[in-house]
Amino acid sequence: MSIKYDVVVVGAGAGGISCAWNAAKYGLKTLLVEKNLHCGGLITSGLVMPVMKLNHEGINVDFYNALVKAAKDKKACITYSDGNNGWVNTELLKSVFDDLLKSVNCDVAFLSEITNILHKNTHFSFELHSELIGTLSQYIETTFLVDGTGNAKIFRDLNCEILKNFGEKQSQSLRFVMANVDCKKFGKWIQETDKDRDVTTVCQIDGQTHFSTAYTWDKGRNWALSPYFEAACKDNVLKPADTAYFQIFSIPYADGAVSFNCPRLLPPENAQDKGFLNRSELIIEGRARINRIAEFCKKYLKGFENAYVSNIADMLGVRESFRICGKHIFSVEDIKSAKKPENIALTSNYPIDVHSDKKNDGGMEFTKHTWYLPLESLMSKDYENLYAVGRCLSAEFKAQAAVRTQLNCFSMGEAVAKHINMVSNKKEPAVKQAQ
Repeated sequence: MSIKYDVVVVGAGAGGISCAWNAAKYGLKTLLVEKNLHCGGLITSGLVMPVMKLNHEGINVDFYNALVKAAKDKKACITYSDGNNGWVNTELLKSVFDDLLKSVNCDVAFLSEITNILHKNTHFSFELHSELIGTLSQYIETTFLVDGTGNAKIFRDLNCEILKNFGEKQSQSLRFVMANVDCKKFGKWIQETDKDRDVTTVCQIDGQTHFSTAYTWDKGRNWALSPYFEAACKDNVLKPADTAYFQIFSIPYADGAVSFNCPRLLPPENAQDKGFLNRSELIIEGRARINRIAEFCKKYLKGFENAYVSNIADMLGVRESFRICGKHIFSVEDIKSAKKPENIALTSNYPIDVHSDKKNDGGMEFTKHTWYLPLESLMSKDYENLYAVGRCLSAEFKAQAAVRTQLNCFSMGEAVAKHINMVSNKKEPAVKQAQ
C-alpha cells in the first residue's frame, strides 16, 4: 500500500523548501524529502550567509518575506546597514524552517532518499528509504515531482536529458566559522585600514558590531588587505592558492562569531575519472586551507588574536553541477536582452558571477537592467509533471552563474508551486507524459 501525495519535493535547499511551503499553503498534500537532518541545504549545512540582496520587483517572494519575518521574530536575522534583510544566523535558521513547514502542514522526511522512480498513468511512484525507520521502505505515489537536489538527481534517475558542460566549471568552497573574535576591535581596525566602502562596511545593530570585507588575488582592484596576504605568503603562513578568495561576514546574534566565504576549491581536470576519491581529496584540502587561513587571521588581523575555528560546513559550496534540459534553456542572451517572457519565474539584476581558480579569469559581468527567468526553464521537456528548482535548472553555464543565488532559488520554488496549484485545479487531466 502506497501513500499518495499531490506534490513531492526532493531536496530541502532554498528552492525545495520554498516550493514545498508554497504548495502546502495552497492546500496541496505535500511531502518534502531531505537527505540531511534539517532543511536549508547550503544555507544551513553549507553555512552560506547572508542572502544576497537583489532587485526582485516583488515577484514570487512570499516565502522569503515569511522567512525573514519568522527569523527576525526568533532573533535569527537582521537588516544590515545597506538594507539587506537577509543577514541570517544559519544555525538558528534550522528551527525557523521547521516552524514554517509546520505552519502549513507540510510533511517532512529527514534522513531520507528516494529510489526506483517510476512514471505510470500520469503519476510518479518510488520507494522512500529513511534512516529514521532503519531498513524499512515506504512506497509513495505523487502527481507532481520536484527536483531540488541541486545536482538533478531525480532527472538523471529518470534518464532525462542533461546539458553538457563542455569543460566549463566553477570553483567550490568549504565555508567555516571562527569564534572568540573581538568584533569591536576588528571592526574599528578594518574600517581604518580599508576606506573602500564597496568592499568594507561596518555598523552597529542591537549592540553588536557587524561588518563585511573581502580580498581576492585578482589585481583588478586595489585591495586594502593585499599587503597582509602578501606578507603571509612570504612567511609561509599561506600558500598562494589560499589567497584566491577571502570574504567574511559577522553573524547576527552570535557576537564573536565570523562567517568565512572561503577557501576557494576547484577539482582537477581528471575529476570525473577519480569520482568520489576526488571529492574526498577536495574536502581534505579544504580543511587544510581552513587551518592556514585561520592561522593567518590570528597573526595578521586585529581582533582575531584569540579566535579559533568553531564550525566547518558539512556540505561543499557547489556553485554548478548537473543542469537539466528543460522546455527553455536560459541563456546569456536572455539576460542581456532583458526579454520579458509570458511566464515569469523570477526577476533579478544579479550579475553573471563565475568563480574561477585562475587569476584575472571569471569575475562578474554586470548588467544595468532587470532580467527575467521564464518558468519553462524549470519545467521538464520529458514529463509534464516534473520540475527542477535551484542551481540544476535549465540554463547555459554562464547564465546559470547569474541565477543560482539563494533569493532567486526561493523564487524558483515559489513559481513552480504556483504553477502546480494552477494546473492541479483545472478540470481537465492535470498532467500528461510529453510525447
